[in-house]
Amino acid sequence: MHRIARPLLLCLVLSVLLGACGFHPAGSRPLPDVLRRVYVDVVVPYRVSEPPLEASLRARLTRQGALVTKEAASATATIKLTNLKEGRQVLSVGPDGKAIEFLLVTTVEYEVIDGGQVLVPPGSLRVTRAYTFNTEQVLAKEAEEARLREYIQDQLAELLLLKLETQLSHQQGRVDGAPAAVVDPLP
Repeated sequence: MHRIARPLLLCLVLSVLLGACGFHPAGSRPLPDVLRRVYVDVVVPYRVSEPPLEASLRARLTRQGALVTKEAASATATIKLTNLKEGRQVLSVGPDGKAIEFLLVTTVEYEVIDGGQVLVPPGSLRVTRAYTFNTEQVLAKEAEEARLREYIQDQLAELLLLKLETQLSHQQGRVDGAPAAVVDPLP
C-alpha cells in the first residue's frame, strides 16, 4: 500500500505546485476576450495563395478557442498584417567566392483594430534563420530553404499571438493569465 501511495501522493503534490505557479501547457494560454471572435486581414499585393503566416495564425487562434471569421463586420477585432517581406542575405562565402551560408529574414507589421479604434498600435516582428548552402545539393537545399521559410512564418505567428495576448491582457487590466514578455529569438 505504501509503495503505491507514496509516489501517487508525490505526483499529486507536484501537480498542485505546478498549477499554482501559473504554468500552462503550450497552446492552453487564455485568449483575451477581444480575440474570441477575430478577423485576420493579411494585405499582400498580387497574392496567389494564403501565406503560411496567415494559415498558421488562423490555426493557432482556432486551437485556443477563437472563432476566426471570414468577414471583418462579424468580428470583435481585426488583426491586420501588412508588409510581409522575406529576404535572403549572404552571411559567408567560400574560397571560390560563392555563397555558402545565408540568412533568411522575414518581417511583418501588425496592428489590432476594433471598429476603427486601435486596440494594439502598429508594431513589427522580425525572425531570422541562418542556413548553409552546398552547391552540390542544390535541389535539397532549395527544399530546405522553402521549409525554413514556412517554419519562420509559423514562428512569426506564435510570436505575434504572444505579443497580442500580452498587450491586450494588460489593457484589460488582467495580468494573472498573461504570458511573459516576448523576447526576439537568436538567429
